[in-house]
Amino acid sequence: MQRQILLGVGGLSLVTAAYIGGATQHWYENVPGVVLTGPLNFHFAQDVALAYLLSGGMLLWAGHKNDKSVGVCGAGWLVLHAMLHIWMWIHRGVPLDIVALTNLLGIQMPALLAFFAAINIQAGGKQA
Repeated sequence: MQRQILLGVGGLSLVTAAYIGGATQHWYENVPGVVLTGPLNFHFAQDVALAYLLSGGMLLWAGHKNDKSVGVCGAGWLVLHAMLHIWMWIHRGVPLDIVALTNLLGIQMPALLAFFAAINIQAGGKQA
């Protein structure tokens, strides 16, 4: 099961990278909460897309090769990004809105799933 989670979150991260990198303006205007972060900065958005690309590639590798170290590293960006969004949510007053739901489903849950899958994967396909 850990391998499938790593492969799934890795694939989601690659799709996210492609969306942010390939349709930056659309991403900025249509993902709930993004416009709340300030004016669109294409350079920064491309940096975020590259972070997702690297993270996704590492998670796919980890899932394919049962590589715990690469999986934890691949999940690292996602976990830090999730923590940032939790901090931002707290500073928005902890609203239960579409932005919070989007963050929960699109950022926090994939990060936690990837991290726990990575730390529980065992070499040779054996799982804890």
